Amino acid sequence: MNCYSITLSRAVGECQLLGKPQSDDELFTVTPFPWIKLCRNDFDETFRFNDHKGPHSEFFMDTVIATSKSYGIVVNSFYELESVFLDYWNQNYNPRAWCVGPLCLAKPPSKPHQEKPTWLQWLDQKLSEGRSVLYVAFGTQAEIPAEQFREIAVGLEKSNLNFLWVVRTKPGMELEEGFEERVKEKGMVVREWVDQRVILEHDSVKGFLSHCGWNSVMESICAKVPILAWPMMAEQHLNARMVVEEVKIGLRVETVDGTVRGFVKWEGLEKMVKELMEGEMGINLSKNVKELGDMARKAMEEGGSSGKTLDLLVNDVVCAKKRTIT
Repeated sequence: MNCYSITLSRAVGECQLLGKPQSDDELFTVTPFPWIKLCRNDFDETFRFNDHKGPHSEFFMDTVIATSKSYGIVVNSFYELESVFLDYWNQNYNPRAWCVGPLCLAKPPSKPHQEKPTWLQWLDQKLSEGRSVLYVAFGTQAEIPAEQFREIAVGLEKSNLNFLWVVRTKPGMELEEGFEERVKEKGMVVREWVDQRVILEHDSVKGFLSHCGWNSVMESICAKVPILAWPMMAEQHLNARMVVEEVKIGLRVETVDGTVRGFVKWEGLEKMVKELMEGEMGINLSKNVKELGDMARKAMEEGGSSGKTLDLLVNDVVCAKKRTIT
C-alpha cells in the first residue's frame, strides 16, 4: 500500500464518511482533503461493511491491530510523490510512516543470461518496426469472470494496436479458438512467468493496462509508462484514483454504467486503449509520467529523499533500541 491509500482510508473511517452516501457510487468529499472525492465502491468489501464476518474481515482486523502495535510503516514510495499524505499521516496518526522507495530501483532490471524469452524477442521485433506496444497484465490474484475475459480479448483485437497480454492459465479464461492466429501480427499472448520490469523498461512499451496493484504502479512510474487503470480488488481502486486524478499519469477504463466496479464492454476498452496509446490525453500523460519517473530516480540516488529517509529510519531504530537497553 501507499501513503495515499492508508491515509485516506484512516480519514474516511474516522470521519464516518462511508455511511453518508445513498448509493455505493455516490461521491463524497474526504473532509481533510477537500479536493478528493471518493465513493463506497473505492473501498474493499471488508472496509465498507464493519459488521461483515469471515476470514477476510478477521485478516483485515488482525492487520490493523498489528500495524497499531508496530514501531513504524515502511512504504514502497517516495516523498515527492506522496508528501501531502505522508506528512498528514505522520502529524495525525501512529505509527510513523517512512517512504524508502521505489524499491524496484534498488537493483537494475535482470537480464536473461541465456536465449531471450519469446516475449522479449517479440518486443525487440516491434521496436525494430517502429511499433508502440500496450502491455496488458492484471496481476496474479485478480479473478476475472469469463464473460469479462472475452470482452478484453475482443477489445484488444478491435483496437488494432500492438499488445503483449500476460494471461493466467485457469478454467474460464480460455481464449476463443483462432484468436491468437488472427492477432499474431500485432498481439502476443503470454502464459508463462515474465519479468514485468523488463517489459515496462522496453523502449517499445508505451502504455500499461493494469489492475493498479501498488508495485505495478511503482514499476510503471519508474519506467515512465502511462497507465490505463482497471482496479479489481483490495486498495487498487484508491490507487487508480491516485493515478488518474491526483498525479494524472493515467486514464480509467470505461464501464457500461459509469460505476467504478461496472462491467467493461469491448467498445469501451477499445476506445480507452486507443486514447492512451494514440490520443491527445495519452500524449499529456506521457509527459507527466516522464517527470514523475525522473523524480523517482532522483529519490533513490545518493542524497535523494528515500536514501535520507532510510538513514533517518535506521538512526531512529538504533536510538530507540539504546533507550530500551538503558
